[in-house]
Amino acid sequence: MGIKLTTKYSPNFGLPKRIKKRIEFIIIHYTGMKKETAAIERLLNPKSKVSSHYYIKKNGNILNLVPDLYEAWHAGISSWKNLTSLNKHSIGIEMTNPGHYHGYDNFSIKQILSLKRLLKYLMKKYKIGYKCILGHSDISPDRKKDPGEKFPWYLLAKNKLAWWHKLDLKKIKKYRKVKLYSKKEESNFLKNLHKVGYMKNNQKKSNKKNNHFIIKAFQRRFRQDLINGKIDKECFLISKSLLISWIFKLEFLKQGIKLKLPDKWLIALIYFKEESPGSTRIQCQVIPGGGNPRDSATENKPP
Repeated sequence: MGIKLTTKYSPNFGLPKRIKKRIEFIIIHYTGMKKETAAIERLLNPKSKVSSHYYIKKNGNILNLVPDLYEAWHAGISSWKNLTSLNKHSIGIEMTNPGHYHGYDNFSIKQILSLKRLLKYLMKKYKIGYKCILGHSDISPDRKKDPGEKFPWYLLAKNKLAWWHKLDLKKIKKYRKVKLYSKKEESNFLKNLHKVGYMKNNQKKSNKKNNHFIIKAFQRRFRQDLINGKIDKECFLISKSLLISWIFKLEFLKQGIKLKLPDKWLIALIYFKEESPGSTRIQCQVIPGGGNPRDSATENKPP
């Protein structure tokens, strides 16, 4: 495996044994407790009815608490896209951190290095994509804050271990606290979050209150400098880029035509229009590093 593990099994897991393809997500948590020893004891205590598959200590040591193919009890009431009860479909990783109620702290360098190794191993073994590496607050935004805004999602994304947008952080910051133009844009922003995977409104709760939780969860993940639960232009641009977070390289093999753009350019919209039989016109919209969109038709370089 290439990862040093200490086995310390918890009795808190569900039967029956899962098949490998059932494991689709990895959920990252913090313990939210003052002492590391107390957190580990709780995960091993049958009365607590909580557990995780792995535990990463402050010093980077990794404990294996529940075998992968058994369901650990770490996610609780949760949802992502069309799935609910994420325990059934995930591997849970707990990390030592006192959390928001006990002096929230940065995760240690050793913890993050161990996490990166563990993620690489698990993602390869279970064929899990980087968009399926989630935080507890992503899947339970109305209940949880972990792993929180100090968790280095951007660093993991640079190693293709997490989902992140393609926009320039410095350039999009000027849109922070800039209000959206209309209620329709606000509605589109929330629709974007649901497309990303965040839970839709629970009719038993106030929609406004529920939206506030979802927006804060989104900000803790993708706009970590300011978590205020308010929609602004910066958040809106980030949500759009997540849904189209790739750079197109189009190759027309028959015609030998290539369309290339520098990595800093994000394609926001692209479609094809057949002008005449055998003739195709390319139209796209590009956002240069988070700036204002600009139309570009049949071009092979930014204007």
